[in-house]
Amino acid sequence: MPQSGDLLRLADAVLFPGFAGRTPPDWLRRRLGEGLAGVALFSRNIADPGQLAGLTAALRAENPLVLVGTDEESGEVTRLEVAGGSSRPGAYALGVVDDEALTEAVARDLGEDLARAGITIDFAPSADVNANPDNPVIGLRAFGSEPELVARHTRAFVRGLQAAGVAACAKHFPGHGDTSVDSHHGVPVVAGDGVEDALLPFREAIKEGVRTVMTGHLLVPSYDAELPATLSPKLLTGLLREELGFDGVIVTDGIEMAAVSGAYGIGGAAARAIAAGADAICVGGERADEATAVEIRDAIAAAVTGGLLPEERLADAARRVRELATWAAASSGGSLDGASGPGDGLGLVAARRAVRVTRRSAAPVLPLSGPASVVELAPEMNLAIDKGTPWGVGEPLSRLLPGTTVARLTAAEATGAALERLLGEAIGRPLVVVVRDAHRYAWQGEALRHLLSARPDAVVVEMGLPARADLGAAHVSTYGSARVCGQAAAEVLTGRL
Repeated sequence: MPQSGDLLRLADAVLFPGFAGRTPPDWLRRRLGEGLAGVALFSRNIADPGQLAGLTAALRAENPLVLVGTDEESGEVTRLEVAGGSSRPGAYALGVVDDEALTEAVARDLGEDLARAGITIDFAPSADVNANPDNPVIGLRAFGSEPELVARHTRAFVRGLQAAGVAACAKHFPGHGDTSVDSHHGVPVVAGDGVEDALLPFREAIKEGVRTVMTGHLLVPSYDAELPATLSPKLLTGLLREELGFDGVIVTDGIEMAAVSGAYGIGGAAARAIAAGADAICVGGERADEATAVEIRDAIAAAVTGGLLPEERLADAARRVRELATWAAASSGGSLDGASGPGDGLGLVAARRAVRVTRRSAAPVLPLSGPASVVELAPEMNLAIDKGTPWGVGEPLSRLLPGTTVARLTAAEATGAALERLLGEAIGRPLVVVVRDAHRYAWQGEALRHLLSARPDAVVVEMGLPARADLGAAHVSTYGSARVCGQAAAEVLTGRL
């Protein structure tokens, strides 16, 4: 059934689609002129600060109140700095330092870069309590595994971002930390005995005045045994709105993710999310074309005419999004010339403070005695982390110790023959083995055992979560793989830190 223009515009007023390219396509310009709420930017849309500022200015020319959002968590999940790696460590490193003033300063520094580039919503911080060390998608994105620590730093991050005029977004409600399934692929289930701990950072973010909360595609049987949080009135309206008292914008995680779209389709999931209490639909990480944006808009409108979604609920969602846009326009203080970009100053200070070293040998293993052989074991990362984001210790160590060699191996490449070849090449040189979440990947554990059995004097650098610090003659934990974390590790290895 054809929908009225007014209803279609109302549906557009809650959508944040993604798009391909570094300039706005014609369909997006047209839809923005007709009242589309906003856009979600990904690394595919961003080349450098100047280009990004030009892009957001072009979006704003079509709709002065457009909301421009992106996932800039710093650390592993970066959009602004995907080409070179983040100049700020991620949340877990900040939690390890446990200096709220530092976390707030890093977030404000980030917010100023975002505002300068024309970003009005940052889909950060992750307010998840990483209670499960085997979590495949949160991990280093959380501030830690203790609810009170995560709550403190969530508040600090929100303060910093919003002081710069950028809306913060606490995610992934009601808490994605104590799960073992990646919601990009399936439906994680949250155990009932951990829900209250998981909720604490969200309660505190709401007290801090966070402007937006992002839903997680999580099943929480103690509240709703049938519907994931994104689609659950009990969780979004009953818990988040009524019990926790959140009055800002509720935005969904990517609605194309299998945990919600698998059962209802992308349009059906979007309509059900608005009916449940969400105010904005984020899409475009995996589906970034006009047809997807049209499909979602039309499905929302059809849900109104079909009785699934009350028009008053849709109008209320559009009102909340509009109020956020008005706040963002009034709060924006950054220029859009893109003249300055991120630097390493404050972020490198934070990364240095997060490094932890465990020495297990009386021999003088550190600092390294000369150019090293570096072996980096590279696991497949989850979809939240752009595959093109550089990481590692080899490159910054090569700058500090010219002559250092670097070999990077994937799971398929880390064969016994390859490891023996690298051991041969490392004879007479310090050996540094770099891993990421070694406890979660059996192949990394096997490769480590192979290398350390031959070279017990090797240094191990863990750039993920360090489940063990008793590996190698010295073990260096960076609590992150951002560019500045690699730099800090290289400084430790060479005695500069």
